[in-house]
Formats: sequence, structure tokens, C-alpha cells
Amino acid sequence: MNRIVLIIALLFGVVAPPSDAKGEVKVGDMMPSFELVGSDGVTYRGDDLKGKRAYVIAWFPKAFTGGCTKECKSMRESGEQLREYDVAYFTASVDPVGKNTDFAGSLELDYPILSDPDKALSSKLGVLNDRGFTNRWTYYVGVDGKVLFIDRSVKTTTHGSDISEKLSDLGIAKKEKN
Repeated sequence: MNRIVLIIALLFGVVAPPSDAKGEVKVGDMMPSFELVGSDGVTYRGDDLKGKRAYVIAWFPKAFTGGCTKECKSMRESGEQLREYDVAYFTASVDPVGKNTDFAGSLELDYPILSDPDKALSSKLGVLNDRGFTNRWTYYVGVDGKVLFIDRSVKTTTHGSDISEKLSDLGIAKKEKN
């Protein structure tokens, strides 16, 4: 009987239908607050970065898979270029910390992989897909905490140099040389 009442209420606009629409952060929005553990054992917080430096989070679907391996290696191989900028950069997935730590170690990465096992940040961003993995999207966040660009067309084998090029295009400051 309650089901019939709910259907009638929905038909006549008395109650709103349940929302299963995912939120999605867009360019110009503030990056949601987050606290994620990296493969280096450090806990990274968006609020700690805000006001200090720009950052990049490159989401990948699953550790120890072909495309994700290529993407992470590309970023490692472009590390020298990326470190020229005053920017923090990470890859991220919904894999547990231990799995990402093992993955980072197997690839000898010189940057951390962030873990979002409860899928809180990936859900807020809208990067989480219906299969429970993240899409291969990269978020560029300014010093002020606003999303500057979202790359939804990541090329795994060139992603590191593509990030460097995008940082230049976005006018992200380079580090001062001593």
C-alpha cells in the first residue's frame, strides 16, 4: 500500500523522486575538501595545498592494469619536466592504500598515488563510474583551490608530458631557480 501512495505522490509532484544523479565538479568550481593517504604513507589534504600551490590529480581506474601502468610510467618519465613547476602532482584511484603502495613500488614512482577506497572524493568529483572504478580523468587545481581544467581525454603513454604542457598553458608558475 505504501508503494502506491509513493507512486501517486511522485506523479502529482508532492515529493521529489529519489536522486541517484552523481555530483560533478566543473571547471571554475572549488575542489571539494579531501583527505587521502598516499602510497608514500603521507596523508594529503586539499586544505593544506590551498593557498600554497597548485596541484594535479590524475585518476586512473585500477592498479596493476596495462593502461594505468603506462600512465603512471609516463608521469614518472616526465618527472623532471613536472618538477619545474610549482605544483604538487599525484595519480589516484579507489584501490586500497596497500595495493597502490605496492603498485607505486613496482613502478619505482617518484610521486605518490592517492587512495580513495571509500570513494568519497571520486563520488563528489563525478569521476566515479557505474562499474565502481574511476574514469581516466585529470584535474588541474589552482592555488586558490578552484578547478582550472579537467582532462577527460587522457593518452596513457604521453600523459606526463601532456600534463607539463597543460601546466604551461594554464600559466602555472615555474619554480624559481637558485
